[in-house]
Amino acid sequence: MDPRVLRLVDAVRQELEPIDARILTHPYLQALDAGRIGRERLQLFATQQSHIIESDLRSVALMVARASSERSRGFFIELLEGERAALQALRSFAAAIGTAPSTLAEGEPLPGAFAYSAFVAWLSLYASEAEFAGAFLINLPVWGANCGRMAEALRRGCRLAEADVAFFTLFATAQPGFEERAATVVAEGLGRGVRQDQVRRAAALLQGYELLFWDTLAEASNLGT
Repeated sequence: MDPRVLRLVDAVRQELEPIDARILTHPYLQALDAGRIGRERLQLFATQQSHIIESDLRSVALMVARASSERSRGFFIELLEGERAALQALRSFAAAIGTAPSTLAEGEPLPGAFAYSAFVAWLSLYASEAEFAGAFLINLPVWGANCGRMAEALRRGCRLAEADVAFFTLFATAQPGFEERAATVVAEGLGRGVRQDQVRRAAALLQGYELLFWDTLAEASNLGT
């Protein structure tokens, strides 16, 4: 990893540790571990993720079209393929918890949950490739950790099969070399004049919207009742 990017990533991760800790120990995950979120309530998760991924597919496709180098284009194609695989896996998860395909499409997006993908769309339109890649470089490991925890809870509490939790294991296992390829896109951007504080801000905002997603799910799931 480029030394400048390594120092930047380390600094941003240190800055975001308080937010990351709130995400990784979120009450929604604690409730799922405790068996307080049944299949019916999990349909809300599936519906919101469907809206998010459908939007993110368009956003990442735009980044593929905007790519200014072959390495950058390859990185965004990898992200796009991951989003496509996630959408297919999400449909399998939805079917396993009794959510019909029409429910995924027709369920209303919650503003606090959809804010994450709205910001990703903003990044795809107005931010640099470095900001987009840097934000996901910071965000995806934390999202992946929560997905891994959810997969385990769903196997244990809902008796779901491996195929049913593939959506979660897909994100829980990072592709080999992902961080290095993302860092290359960031380094290229810094070399063209993108400021480090722009990358930092993009990552901080995306992580804040990640926390908002979990907060919104917990509130909408009526975990106190």
